Amino acid sequence: MSDEFVVRVSTSPIMTWIIRHISSPLDPLLFRATNGRFTSMGVPSMPMLTLTVRGRKSGKPRSVHLACLEDNGSFLVVASAMGQALHPAWSLNLDANPDVEVQLRGRRFSGVAKVLESSEKEDIWPSVHRAIPQMKVYEGRTHRSIRVYRLTPREAQAELSPFQ
Repeated sequence: MSDEFVVRVSTSPIMTWIIRHISSPLDPLLFRATNGRFTSMGVPSMPMLTLTVRGRKSGKPRSVHLACLEDNGSFLVVASAMGQALHPAWSLNLDANPDVEVQLRGRRFSGVAKVLESSEKEDIWPSVHRAIPQMKVYEGRTHRSIRVYRLTPREAQAELSPFQ
């Protein structure tokens, strides 16, 4: 299959609906239960993580499954919301409380999140397009500036969970 075909199918209206309503609630559970080996779509075809952050209003742990890019020991996640008009709720939660738990394939860590400044985002944006080709479609669907967050492990607490 060509990359263009995969992007077209994965960003189609029906697939967008499936991802939002079926995969989004299911994937954090599957990914955590299988130690990062499976999602609702099968074996992940790109680097993925499950991000858990406290809800800004409820204070309860909230998890979301996201594509990621590794960058010098930290991980970058993009708050695209598949091109929706508003920022995703998980990014608003990160803005309110940057303490996170991250589940990767075979690894879990506690960390801290920080939104990238415009110049930092500009530097990594070509890498985002290469790693997540759907991003070009998502950019075309929205007029907002899509945020990128850096998730940095806490050295002294790697492998510990702030939510347990």
